[in-house]
Amino acid sequence: MTKVYDFRRVTRADYDMLAEWRKEQHVVEWWGTSEPHDDTALADARVARWIVSCEGRPFAYMQDYTVHGWPDHPCAHLPAGSRGIDQFIGPPDMLGRGHGTAFIAARIASLVSEGAPVIAVDPHPDNARAIASYRKAGFAVEGPARDTQWGRILPMVMQAGPR
Repeated sequence: MTKVYDFRRVTRADYDMLAEWRKEQHVVEWWGTSEPHDDTALADARVARWIVSCEGRPFAYMQDYTVHGWPDHPCAHLPAGSRGIDQFIGPPDMLGRGHGTAFIAARIASLVSEGAPVIAVDPHPDNARAIASYRKAGFAVEGPARDTQWGRILPMVMQAGPR
């Protein structure tokens, strides 16, 4: 049976849940603790923030953003309208069940239907779990790992259209 994922915008009511998820070791390892979930972040029009649910249970955070919103973004060379994505699964019991690949694919389908020509991700090169999920979802490595102001990344992209 195919799982159905629901995406709803993050609201102030989600801050405590997000703070708890951000304390989980598997999240801290790749996200650290410095990125806030607060009113200032929520008001940033460059980024759409989502709570992902499966069967009514919120379990993941996802964001998509314009790669052209920062002058030195590592994906700023992509065509106009391209989007970047980032996400994490909060509760440890939801890891290793295929949810990551599945909800990433669901969100990508929405972004492509909204006109995004390319979707980009930039996992840390040592984050094998994320890289495997991205490959399963259809991403390909775009270039060598490199250091950016946001940390070390492995640039990966997915072109919209037939694969």
